[in-house]
Order: sequence, then C-alpha cells, then structure tokens
Amino acid sequence: MAHLSRVLTILLGAVLGAVAAGLLLRPAKPSLPDTASVVQQMREVARLETLEVALYKKVTFTPEPQATDALWKDVVNWARYTLQDPHGRAIVFADAQLGFDLGSFGPQNLHVAGTQVHVVLPPLSVQVVLRPGETEVIDSNLDSAQTAQLLEKARLAFENDVRDDARLRQRARDSAERALRGLLLTLGYREVRFVDTLPTTATAG
Repeated sequence: MAHLSRVLTILLGAVLGAVAAGLLLRPAKPSLPDTASVVQQMREVARLETLEVALYKKVTFTPEPQATDALWKDVVNWARYTLQDPHGRAIVFADAQLGFDLGSFGPQNLHVAGTQVHVVLPPLSVQVVLRPGETEVIDSNLDSAQTAQLLEKARLAFENDVRDDARLRQRARDSAERALRGLLLTLGYREVRFVDTLPTTATAG
C-alpha cells in the first residue's frame, strides 16, 4: 500500500506539473485596443484616397446644343445664351479622386464586440481637378473670363458624372474596405464587417 501511495503521489505531482506548465506556456490572449484608440488610429488615416481616374470630354457650343444630361446641357446652354452667335469646341481633361474623409470618424461609426468589429464608412467624397494645360479650346469666340466660367461648369458636370457612376463608387468602396480591414486585423481583430448601420444592440466600446 505504501508503494502504491508513493506511485499515486508521483503521478499526481506529474499531472499537476504538466497542468501548471501548460498554463504558464499557453500564449497570452492578445490585448485589443479600446474603441477610442481604434478611432484615433483610423482618424490618422485622414482622407483615404481610394481611387483616381482620368477623364476627358468634348464640349461643343452650337446654337442648338445637344446634351445627354441636365448638367452638360447647362454647360452648352450657358454659352448659347451668354454669347452672341456662340460657337466653338473644347476638349476638357480632368482628374477625379474618390475617397472617404475619416477626419470626422468617431464612435458612431464603429462597434466592437470582442474580436469582431462593425464599421460604417463616412459618405464618399468626390473631387474633380481640371488639367488646364491639356484642355484644348478649338474655334471659340470666348474670352478668358468666359472660358474660365465655362470650365468651372464643366468641372461640376464631371463631378456629377463620377458621383453617379455606380461602378466607380463600388471600386472606391472596395479599395477603402481593403485598406481599413488590413489596419484593423493588424490591431488584433479577427472579423471586420462593413455595414450601412451599426447593429441595433450596439454600444460603442
């Protein structure tokens, strides 16, 4: 019996030692940053440029202009009614940038539940910049001031075209989601979901 007791004692000690070693050697659970820290790091991204596209369009001024939408019709009608005998053609070039302004990103855009994160992106921002060095005005009776006004109308029309392009909007969103998902995964989160509205039970933090 004494021998059996010693054997049991040794086995029990070995088991307890193995358990203790397992607890000590088990990797520590990763420490996740709090919501405020995550929000701050996402704000530091500032304006996330996600997509840039080059644009061009031929704008024609004629007494009876033809246009495909209201804004481009406004461009040609402006020339028609502002000038006497308006005529001319121009090829306008521009760059459009689509992105998300994260400067105003806050807890209302983020919900953290353990290692899962829900994110609501801010509205898409569209900015169009003309390339005057490449814009070509052909056979026009516009003076420099009138040309500048007309080009501004063209810029606004470009912006409207880009904003209404569902394909470009989706490409920009996909790019933003990839960038932000990568950031959040490096912070230790395992699941990142981009949603239109946060879960109804969500409480930030």
